[in-house]
Amino acid sequence: MKNLTKSVMLSLVAAVCGTATQAQTFKQEYADIANQASQSGIITNLTEFENFGLKYRGTVNQANTLQWLKNKYLSYGYTTSELSEDTFSYSGSTCKNLIVTKMGTVYPNTYVIVCGHYDTAVGSGTNDNGSGVVTILEIARLLQNIPTEYSIKFINFSGEEDGLLGSTHYVTSVVNGTTPKMDIKLVFNIDEIGSVAGIVNDKIVCERDLFAPTSNNVASDVVTRELMACTELYSPLKAELSYAYGSDYMPFQENGEVITGFFEHYYSPHAHTTQDLLVNLDTTYVYNVAKAAIGATLHFAKATIPTPETENATKDFNVSFFPNPVKDRLTINKGKLTANAYTFTIVDIHGNRVLNQHVTNAELLETVDISTLKRGIYMAVLEADTHKITKKIMIE
Repeated sequence: MKNLTKSVMLSLVAAVCGTATQAQTFKQEYADIANQASQSGIITNLTEFENFGLKYRGTVNQANTLQWLKNKYLSYGYTTSELSEDTFSYSGSTCKNLIVTKMGTVYPNTYVIVCGHYDTAVGSGTNDNGSGVVTILEIARLLQNIPTEYSIKFINFSGEEDGLLGSTHYVTSVVNGTTPKMDIKLVFNIDEIGSVAGIVNDKIVCERDLFAPTSNNVASDVVTRELMACTELYSPLKAELSYAYGSDYMPFQENGEVITGFFEHYYSPHAHTTQDLLVNLDTTYVYNVAKAAIGATLHFAKATIPTPETENATKDFNVSFFPNPVKDRLTINKGKLTANAYTFTIVDIHGNRVLNQHVTNAELLETVDISTLKRGIYMAVLEADTHKITKKIMIE
């Protein structure tokens, strides 16, 4: 949803548009993953999204779309423990945001948020915002088994077309509802990136924060220029610098978070009409934007892809935590670590430390009582001297 007047848009574009200038290192391993994006899979997902029809608040179609999204993430290998809902009410209707959390290996309590809305105002909304939805799905699919230093939250918001209600509720009740407040590295919003069929679509708009509060503007400019660089490194598209407005990153922006985003270069005339259909958008363009978004997310979350050259540098000293899944008692095997003492921490998917123990005179095997912890996905972290080993565990 974009609501600034045309005159305001033109003046801002004249002030800030440009091309990518920041040098950034190309990583072949990131390109290899971005090149695994599936154009046929994107078209299939767009078709399925379109077939649900209007996805307005309180409709069966919106509920069915939400379930479809859950099934997609589960089919990609995410577990039910990694999926959560943020529920809110508006005008007598119940709306739900869907959150999928992928835990980071080094900074599990700091998040890269990749988001976009799945509700529609008129008709199927295949471009606005089915194109963003399927792009987020493709990122999540390809990163599911890729270790990232930072945690990632893939969020599908509802209530965007009613005035950013879903993202506003999430910021208020979840981001600011934790103690301490959720630590967000950046928010990457993807909204309406299907453009128009039958024209040359070779540019994508990269959006930065130009509005108050201004304390986060410089950081937003930095990450947006990184987004531009990633776009040109990992896709055939050219990046155009512009400004953020009118979509689900704005409640985060008002909260002082660092934001960036993608939006189509050539505006579709079909948004918010019954003609916002697959036949009227450019599926190759969506595919190319998805490649750019995959490369950028790998960069933002600091993906670490093992290679024969890097395996020795990233070895975990044969430290292990078992059994996994676990119920009541978890055993720590310190492997080849020679340290006599270490700190062991368990972090939940919200970044909260739910267990923290310092082990002295450590034996090879130590047992920890976890019977008070709830079922779900957690990160187990062992820190000794200058070493930090992080592994995902599941508590049943």
